Amino acid sequence: MRFLAALFGGRARLRWLHLIIGGALLMPYFLVGTVLVGMAGGGEQLFSSLPAQFVAFGLALPMAAVTGFFALVRPLSVAAARALCGVPPAVLADGPARTRQARVRTAGWYTLHLALGGIISGATLALPPFAVAVIALPFFAGLRETWLLDGPEALREPWALALAPFAGLAMLLALALAAAVAGEVLARRAPVLLGPTPEDRLAAAERRAADLAVRNRLARELHDSVGHALSAVTLQAGAARRVLDRDPDFVREALTAIEETTRRTVGELDSVLGLLRQDEEGAPYGPGLDALGGLLAHCGVPVAYEREGDPEDPGVVDPVVAREAYRIVQEGLSNALRHGGGDAASPVRLLIAVRERERELMIVMENPLGERPAVARPGGGRGLRGVAERAVLLGGRAEAGPYDGVWRLTARLPLTTAEVTGTAGRAEGRR
Repeated sequence: MRFLAALFGGRARLRWLHLIIGGALLMPYFLVGTVLVGMAGGGEQLFSSLPAQFVAFGLALPMAAVTGFFALVRPLSVAAARALCGVPPAVLADGPARTRQARVRTAGWYTLHLALGGIISGATLALPPFAVAVIALPFFAGLRETWLLDGPEALREPWALALAPFAGLAMLLALALAAAVAGEVLARRAPVLLGPTPEDRLAAAERRAADLAVRNRLARELHDSVGHALSAVTLQAGAARRVLDRDPDFVREALTAIEETTRRTVGELDSVLGLLRQDEEGAPYGPGLDALGGLLAHCGVPVAYEREGDPEDPGVVDPVVAREAYRIVQEGLSNALRHGGGDAASPVRLLIAVRERERELMIVMENPLGERPAVARPGGGRGLRGVAERAVLLGGRAEAGPYDGVWRLTARLPLTTAEVTGTAGRAEGRR
């Protein structure tokens, strides 16, 4: 039963169909081959001469191989192999063949498919009618007189006629076996000839890395924006609840701050999600240092802000750098709210300095020591690691830790994206 399933089961029938499609694709090349053979002087006997047909078949295969070098042949062949050959999709390449190695492999597959398909298709057209006629010989006298009139005398013997049905069935079984073997050959060769080349794997890895980078950027933006807003709103709502009955003015001020914080955060969230729709990769999005005043005014903790130079000037600090600096300050404030000793009135000192000589933007934030977070908190918090990642991606550096009785966060960023490229180039040169 397993043998019959291998010959006539669903997968075998699909592979047989795949081979017949290959034979159909071979026909234009075969017809051109027959024209060439006819021009060489074999036109009168072409369709009655088996050697002439084999010559036309041999001429058709090189022409098919040339067609296989076209880039779009690979996706079409891959689609057919996935649907009809039973090949796992993961082992086959996606997209057109762009490199020479991929095109050579595709041409090899295309030629093999058409060669085996031409043989099996020809046998499928010619052999079943002949086998059926052989099976019917013992039962139809007119058929015997027509077929065996000029044949060997032995074929008219009773024992030969008795074996004729078995011979016909054997022919059909041999055809099914040949189709199954040819289909298995194609299925085994598909991962080798249609599988991804090293260049394809590298391109796929680069696409995955780019997608991961976008997701990481979105995660950092959402963490910094929404996380800060939730921390500030929670702190302000808690403080308002404690003094609700005895200090209505403070409650009103806290509610105003909550309203401003949530409104600003919704705007930032729209900017972050706009990253998914932007056409120009790396275009600035989200708030920059010019929006720092609104953040500090409603962050839920008093901030002593000092600045050196003009960090809000886009001619001095690149908008991309300013955007990342804003997020670093926002995350520093979130950490101060969560871990600044539990006191909403804990002062925070913030210094943003433009150092023209070093061509860097320095951010220093200090707040009283409290219970500090781990680099990655349980539940998904990645605040300090996110700060470090932002700085490193810009070619800068960041560090955080206890310093002289306070918790200090320090970040140094290049002033412009040109300097970011230069930093990356120097790092690549050192490697």
